[in-house]
Amino acid sequence: MALKKKSIITGALILTLASIVTRLLGFVYRIYMSNSIGAEGMGLYQLIMPVYSLAWSITCSGITTTVSKLIAQENAKREYGNMGRILKQALFLTCGLSLAVTTVLFLFSSQIAVSILGDSRTQLSLKYLAFAVPFMAAGSCIRGYFFGLQEQVVPAVSQVAEQIVRMAVIYIIGAMLVPMGLEYACLAAVFGVILGELISFFYVLAAYRFFKSKNKLTKKPILSPSASLYMIVSMALPLSMNRIANSLLSTAENLLIPQRLQMSGMSAQEAMSLFGRVTGMAMPLIFFPSALLVSLSVALVPAIAEASAVKNKRRISETVSKSLMFTSIIGSFAAMVFTVLPDELGRAIYNQDIGWILFTMGIMCPLWYLGITISGLLNGMGEQLFIFRNSIISSVITISCIYFFVPQYGVAAFIVGWAIALLFVTVVSLFKLRKSAGVDITIARWFVKPALVACAAGLVTEYVSNNFVFPVLGNLPGLAASLMIMSVLYIIFIVLFGCIKISDIKRLYRRSPFAAGENKLKQ
Repeated sequence: MALKKKSIITGALILTLASIVTRLLGFVYRIYMSNSIGAEGMGLYQLIMPVYSLAWSITCSGITTTVSKLIAQENAKREYGNMGRILKQALFLTCGLSLAVTTVLFLFSSQIAVSILGDSRTQLSLKYLAFAVPFMAAGSCIRGYFFGLQEQVVPAVSQVAEQIVRMAVIYIIGAMLVPMGLEYACLAAVFGVILGELISFFYVLAAYRFFKSKNKLTKKPILSPSASLYMIVSMALPLSMNRIANSLLSTAENLLIPQRLQMSGMSAQEAMSLFGRVTGMAMPLIFFPSALLVSLSVALVPAIAEASAVKNKRRISETVSKSLMFTSIIGSFAAMVFTVLPDELGRAIYNQDIGWILFTMGIMCPLWYLGITISGLLNGMGEQLFIFRNSIISSVITISCIYFFVPQYGVAAFIVGWAIALLFVTVVSLFKLRKSAGVDITIARWFVKPALVACAAGLVTEYVSNNFVFPVLGNLPGLAASLMIMSVLYIIFIVLFGCIKISDIKRLYRRSPFAAGENKLKQ
């Protein structure tokens, strides 16, 4: 009997709840940091984190997704012994890589800080950050096991626990380190990362041992160690190369933006402050509503992989179409929020003038959010090389705009370049999905209708808020009331205009989304 599975929506909602809690805690942290060390300090912090992201990309990014997909396939075939062997081989691989990365990061932290990041104040943080890498890599690998089984509670709890530990460490030692300067303020955050990864790893390890014992997953594997290792490497390599390339190119963007902004006439401090407002303040806020879609993307990889394993093409097509529809609805809502209330959000959350940044970047929310979901769908279909190629092209477009046009047009050139890259990747990926999944892309219902509904709800909210809500309630209560009015109007309009139906939700929300595939196996 196959292990009990949850529906895609159930798993995504579990991860979403954890993601929302984590992001809320993260916002408290960012608000605290921005008030304590200012925009320049946030810019310095943003220089450090891409290095950690690169370490994650090298050690476990592709392996985690691969484990998720392979575990889903073996569970669909009831080869529980193979599941344990795949996880052990993946841990062996990721631990070896993480130890190598830790050694390099620790020994060469000075050279990385000065020669690559261009700021010696990051050296101390980089040296200590190296110790978090092995726990991060191994923990991510075990979480991939639970994702593959569509058991999202364990990864969700570990995610929240990790963020709580980070916050606790920062608030406990931050008051002591922040007055010592920006270098030590960043170090406080790094200590939080180390302890958070440590606690998260031991939790998922204990959860794995308990889960394995409870479900008596002791079947003998039919895969040899070398065969399972080959499966992992062959699938993880293109994924890892994609993530590594993205991390390297993202780091290049982060290094280039302050430098090219200085060439536009800004001082070094002004350039770093603007960089901090764009990447450290505006972007986390822009991506906050995407919590559901990030969770959905994670849940889609094993779901699509399992459907592929039992050759259930109907379920693949249905999952793709409904996922894209919900993504478009959420993306249009986010775009409405950030284009109608950008100044109010910037002042309420950060007490910073970032409204123009939120407005400009908010327009791109539908494209950003589609990219998140499409990535999960294509990964589940095994299209890693396609994703890798698109990511490279996208980054080349963005970096070219930064290098050639930011000195003349400022940060607007970076945002426009990003929009062009997003548009290219989205269009090409939609054509690929149409070909691979055999699904018709319903442009009018999926994309045009939600956009028109968002415009209508946004215009009504803007009129009501400016003329009645804010004059009566003031700033913060007015913002909360405006967001509530906007949400209610959007939901009503979405249903009235037929963008979504109750039957759509019921069809996606099923106890066992691959029942047809299971029946085929039983026969």
